[in-house]
Amino acid sequence: MPADREGPPPDIDISVAHVARVYDYWLGGKTNFTPDQVAARAAMRAAPHVAEGVRGNRAFLARAVRYLVGQAGVRQFLDIGTGIPAADNTHEVAQAMARECRVVYVDNDPIVLSHARALLTSGTKGTTAYLDEDLRNVAELIRAAAGTLDFTEPVAVMLIGILQCIPDEDDPAGIIKQLMDAVPSGSYLAISHPASDIDVVGIRNLAYQLHELMPMELRFRSRAEVAAFFDGLELVEPGVVRIPEWRPDSDADLANPATVWGGVARKN
Repeated sequence: MPADREGPPPDIDISVAHVARVYDYWLGGKTNFTPDQVAARAAMRAAPHVAEGVRGNRAFLARAVRYLVGQAGVRQFLDIGTGIPAADNTHEVAQAMARECRVVYVDNDPIVLSHARALLTSGTKGTTAYLDEDLRNVAELIRAAAGTLDFTEPVAVMLIGILQCIPDEDDPAGIIKQLMDAVPSGSYLAISHPASDIDVVGIRNLAYQLHELMPMELRFRSRAEVAAFFDGLELVEPGVVRIPEWRPDSDADLANPATVWGGVARKN
């Protein structure tokens, strides 16, 4: 491990790659170790634009949060699948626009937990909390989040780059329905999800490399499959699109090569 990399908290297995740490490497972070770096570089050889796409995903997150705070008037966020903190985290973007925003982050990886508690700190008027919980445990997740969020008021549920970790047999659509049933009308759902039907050969190679080097298998999905996650909700324009095309701020956003579907929708 390079000398400038941060050491792991106790009892964390760094002998195999982990998706959150691979993602951190692609973002230029320091919370990753040799197996993560090997997996990340192998994936980059298979899909040379993967790191750019990951940065495009962070940009989509920031644009979605700005829309939700500015145009939709949302002041509460439930961000599930936090990952290792990077630039432009949900609370930073939201509280820069409205300091009173409340954000609950959720993840179930101990290395993410250790960094999130240290780094995902709120401004003086807002509130930021972190839950060590699995997306599949919706009832417990909502119960714990209610210590910070008011579920009688609109909540933005953020599922940014997490659903690919949920296999079909765990019923991701059912999980989303439970989450959206728990929030009131006027709430929103934001999703980004790696595509199976953009650059099909590159994605197949990327998936192969990651599956060879990580214990977790990722489920890439088509646009139709991602769009189905929004069933029963009102999609915000432009609908489910490749994330660089979702309300881009600049030509640089549009030029990002991300092979990821994304969208935002409102619960009426």
